[in-house]
Amino acid sequence: MSQTICHVIAQELNVRPEQVTAAVTLIDDGNTVPFIARYRKEVTGGLDDTQLRTLDSRLSYLRELEERRQTILKSIQDQGKLTAELEQAILSTDSKTRLEDLYLPYKPKRRTKGQIAIEAGLEPLAETLWQDPSHQPEALAERYFNPDHGINDAKSALDGARAILMERMAEDADLLDKIRHYLTRNAEICARVVAGQEHAGEKFSDYFDHHEPISKTPSHRALAMLRGRNEGFLTLSLNADPAQEESVRQSYCETLIADHYKVTLSQAPADNWRKQVISFAWRIKISMHMETELMSTMKERAEIDAIEVFATNLKDLLMAAPAGPRATLALDPGLRTGCKVAVVDSTGKVLATDTIYPHAPQKQYDKAMHSVVALIKRHQVDLIAIGNGTASRETDAFVADLIQRDNLKVQKIMVSEAGASVYSASELAAKEFPNMDVSLRGAVSIARRLQDPLAELVKIDPKSIGVGQYQHDVSQSHLAKRLDAVVEDCVNAVGVDVNTASAALLTRVAGLSTTLAQNIVNYRDEHGRFDARSTLKKVPRLGPKAFEQCAGFLRIMDGKNPLDGSSVHPEAYPVVKAIAEQNQRDIRSLIGDSSFLHQLKALDYTSADFGLPTVTDIIKELDKPGRDPRPEFKTATFAEGINEIKDLEPGMILEGVVSNVANFGAFVDIGVHQDGLVHVSSLSDRFVSDPREVVKAGDIVKVKVMEVDVQRKRIGLSMRLNDEPGQDNRVQRGSQERKPNASPRSHHSNASTRNRRDESQGGAMSGAFAAAFAKAKK
Repeated sequence: MSQTICHVIAQELNVRPEQVTAAVTLIDDGNTVPFIARYRKEVTGGLDDTQLRTLDSRLSYLRELEERRQTILKSIQDQGKLTAELEQAILSTDSKTRLEDLYLPYKPKRRTKGQIAIEAGLEPLAETLWQDPSHQPEALAERYFNPDHGINDAKSALDGARAILMERMAEDADLLDKIRHYLTRNAEICARVVAGQEHAGEKFSDYFDHHEPISKTPSHRALAMLRGRNEGFLTLSLNADPAQEESVRQSYCETLIADHYKVTLSQAPADNWRKQVISFAWRIKISMHMETELMSTMKERAEIDAIEVFATNLKDLLMAAPAGPRATLALDPGLRTGCKVAVVDSTGKVLATDTIYPHAPQKQYDKAMHSVVALIKRHQVDLIAIGNGTASRETDAFVADLIQRDNLKVQKIMVSEAGASVYSASELAAKEFPNMDVSLRGAVSIARRLQDPLAELVKIDPKSIGVGQYQHDVSQSHLAKRLDAVVEDCVNAVGVDVNTASAALLTRVAGLSTTLAQNIVNYRDEHGRFDARSTLKKVPRLGPKAFEQCAGFLRIMDGKNPLDGSSVHPEAYPVVKAIAEQNQRDIRSLIGDSSFLHQLKALDYTSADFGLPTVTDIIKELDKPGRDPRPEFKTATFAEGINEIKDLEPGMILEGVVSNVANFGAFVDIGVHQDGLVHVSSLSDRFVSDPREVVKAGDIVKVKVMEVDVQRKRIGLSMRLNDEPGQDNRVQRGSQERKPNASPRSHHSNASTRNRRDESQGGAMSGAFAAAFAKAKK
């Protein structure tokens, strides 16, 4: 069965089955995804980390499916009801939903009305009336009176017979599959405001009278409606027949049921009873089951989408350009409590801390300036990092003034504070700075995240960094697993200097647990810096398997072996030695000699142990050893005099930093303490289906202010600088945009069309989701 699973995954990934089989074997042997992706390319045929993550996820799902399949087969077999046809149906399905549908009739359950009716001897009555409607139901029912089971009249007998058939229909896997298929394509989700909650639930006003196809509901709207329901402001229901007039009482699903059983209803004596059976089966049994299932599917789909949004934004943030090892002074802005100051050297070591009060109410402007200038000169500071929280623009102006007054050769940069306060109060921060005030720890974190965002942000729970979309509404276990995978991939893509890395950063290296990471730090503290990768084997509990997984991602700069500072794995050092010997060169002289390395033919150095992909990677690494995949460091320049939302005017063109990307657009920090929204339709002159096609978190962009709502703290921006405020500047969205008269039900059309129209425009005023998302970010 394992080969079947590998074939299924291979088809989904569009790769060869043997590639999947090899990857599964490596994963089962305890190898990590980063290690397999980097150092086992010839084994897997070059599967990358994204493919391997998908493979790992699907492998877990299909193995759970297989385990459940075997449990179900055993259960049915133990009941003596497993037929060859049923067994084949169970073995052939690759869907958990279909599997559970097939198991429904055999699943142990409490005694139902249908079972009680069967025990009362009413099954022949049900079969006769269903198959031969020429019988008069009441007359036939008299033959089945059974006082011992409470069947004393025709109504009781007919009700029991109906219950038998209803339950049979509700457990018919093929029928459920047909109805599910129809509903998935045609049903609408309908949201209504709970009576009396109009004011309290105002933030969900876009969904007070809303409907749209459930199959096309975007994740942010699905999660918004579900949150509104969970908070008691909305009710959600499923409309199975949106194209049908409400006066028509029969659902098309009832027609599907009749067609499935080849039932033709006419004027036969039992046809009214049979019609009632079908109607009751749909309305009482199947519709509720399907509504729950489809909403659950919608939620699951929305959660997957939202988790991927978070994962993508987190990756962009972690892989942001580092300013590098330069002495940095950080200012964590504040008003009443003052600005916290921290100076760190090029390695991130804290040199000095202070608190200054340049702003109201203390207004110790000159004293604060004197203190900061003294710190800059004493510690030869190159960079000033300013947190982007409260009083950030006032602090930015203060720094600009002191740079100008003293003609200082320093650069000021606004840095995101997201998660800094969480880190400051964490156990990790307390251990790192036991004698430092909590508020000052935040300033240290701001300085270090400018030097190296990845090394500092790994100390913070990814969920606290604030780049998610409805992150509290999704499965926290799935979210944590996905985000942990992102952090692991980012850390291993960049590599880690084992002599300077924190335990938190080392924990994210492939093959290292929290205990092993701490053991490395303890060994380093006790014995001094590592001078060779091989020394890692002396770290307590770091065995051969852990060394194999982590060694290639750990860097030792200026060590005994120059290869220890590269991503060449120690197991492949013989390849480099062979290249050097065959060309009569010293290994150190090979490194960085591009003209020589470009002439090498990787095929000449392959062997049974090292294939072409590995040798090719080794030669590339020798050309640029320890190369950082992150982009070059750049900074945005906020406009002078634009400090608050009230300073904005439509038509202004400003520079800003993309702080977050959602399915409906991108949020941009333009330095006024409130991010503006560039709607997806205003990101480009061309049609954009996914905002990530155009921008990612951390990008520096130019935007035009289109709309400003000071009271509601909403800013509408456009990256199409030719757009004019107040005009409809939409990119034509084709079939995605529904016309006002397209709704089949007129009394819903106004609200629903307004929702879609608002969301298709470039302004930030579009829908409650923007406000809710902004609050979630805070």
